[in-house]
Amino acid sequence: MADLLGLSPGVAWFAVAACFLAGAIRGFAGFGLSALAMAMLATVIPPIQLIPVFWFLEMSSSLLLMKGGWADADRSIAVTLGITSAIGLPAGLLLSLAIPATTSKTVALSVLIVLALAQLSRLKLPLLATRPGLWGTGLGAGLITGLSGAGGMFIALYTLARQLPARTMRGTLNIYLLGAGTLGLATHLIVGTMTGTAATRGLVLIVPTLIGVFAGRALFVPRYERYYKPLCLTLLIGLAAASLVRLALETL
Repeated sequence: MADLLGLSPGVAWFAVAACFLAGAIRGFAGFGLSALAMAMLATVIPPIQLIPVFWFLEMSSSLLLMKGGWADADRSIAVTLGITSAIGLPAGLLLSLAIPATTSKTVALSVLIVLALAQLSRLKLPLLATRPGLWGTGLGAGLITGLSGAGGMFIALYTLARQLPARTMRGTLNIYLLGAGTLGLATHLIVGTMTGTAATRGLVLIVPTLIGVFAGRALFVPRYERYYKPLCLTLLIGLAAASLVRLALETL
């Protein structure tokens, strides 16, 4: 396993466990796969190496969940977000490549915390609910994906501003992730972030991720649905904050 992933044994099994947990959260909460995995793994694997790996995880889980979310989604919004996100992605990836690894880790974890706090506080930005806001949201999501892999969390702020129902939000995010991922693959190949190592890691880590997704779906209880998002966001903030503290201690 470790040799296949090109990681030390401890880091390799930690990555497997992180992907399983992130997949479980994705399965019952409908979001947070890349964000949670990034929060746990950013201090041991550089974000620029994780982001192309997340491409495989997001695409596989989105395909698995597509049937349940297609009818609920606002497909027009999802397509617009997917296209504009693909335009913003190269800038985020190039910026991640240009800055030092420690800075990249700090930026990625800080972005996760800010986005999670914004959702937890139910921050509503009226500008996002406009047509230009829709385009700006897509571009911003692409940029954030290139920095931290968490573009979907920025999209969630748009759905909050639009006051979309939870089912519509989950379905729209699912189609967005699938569409943006399809377009984003070309960007990864052109920029050079989709290496052979990244592809191997992604294909191997699909397995624990999808096992987690199935487990999360099995654990889903509709009457507790309103508690899932705040709990997951709180978990994300705690994990990202702990990783930042660890990163700070390592740089002392």
